[in-house]
Amino acid sequence: MINVTVRLGRLSLENPVTVASGTYGYGTEYLSFYEPSKLGAVFLKGITLNPRMGNAPPRIAETPCGMLNAIGLQNVGLEGLLKEKLPALKDVPGTFIANIAGESIREFCQIAEALNNAPNLSGIEVNVSCPNVKEGGMAFGVSAQATFEITQAVRKSTDLPIIVKLTPNVTDITEIARAAEEGGADAVSLINTLLGMMIDIETRKPVLGNITGGLSGPAIRPVAVRMVSSVYKAVKIPILGMGGIRSWKDAIEFFLAGATAISVGTAVFQDPFAPLKILEGIRDYLSKNNHENINEIIGTLIEE
Repeated sequence: MINVTVRLGRLSLENPVTVASGTYGYGTEYLSFYEPSKLGAVFLKGITLNPRMGNAPPRIAETPCGMLNAIGLQNVGLEGLLKEKLPALKDVPGTFIANIAGESIREFCQIAEALNNAPNLSGIEVNVSCPNVKEGGMAFGVSAQATFEITQAVRKSTDLPIIVKLTPNVTDITEIARAAEEGGADAVSLINTLLGMMIDIETRKPVLGNITGGLSGPAIRPVAVRMVSSVYKAVKIPILGMGGIRSWKDAIEFFLAGATAISVGTAVFQDPFAPLKILEGIRDYLSKNNHENINEIIGTLIEE
């Protein structure tokens, strides 16, 4: 048997394939396809202190190699998560990780503290990198100092493992990653979406109601792989790699670049079974290359 268990800091995952926040709902939406326990972890839809309606439509636009989205963190809010969504996971096997966002450090801490003893929750992903909300969002993640302060404050507010989600829309992502590490993050996840825009040439207006949105899908994968490789050399904490992964070959690239685990996002919309197919491909690759443990290939990129 191939050992595919990995550790993201204090989080132990049965396998390295997770699903990204915002692509898998609140953990129950895909139950008609398979149990979440088949995945390493499910990152729940992002939560803010209060419910959000999100941005005005149109909020999604297809691109040649992916999609733009400007959902704007539409969600049920902290109370809705605690009273409805997490209790619904009581009898659902799997590892569930909350994704939190706020307009201030105080809001991040309020949410983290409230989730500290929440049921059916194994960790928190701190979203300092959403590119399509006007308050907070990416504004925090482009500053190393702000990232450090938020991470440190959240660390003091919860005993749960915390993963800080980084934005690619910066000059030097390694500086931001180091700030998260210094602030007490157990791991970092990267990359979030790239800021993009589409224009309707007939109306000469932006396609998205928010004007700009986050670009995801295969088009961003080379950027993500490069950033994971850079961050792997800069920090000692584990990396959750993501960005355009739709096949096992894509996933292997991330492992070689230094990711301990990977997250599948946009591909899930096209094929809900994509994460399981990717996991099967990873196991086959390890077997064919005489590896007994997935950790044997992490960070083994040869740059000579």
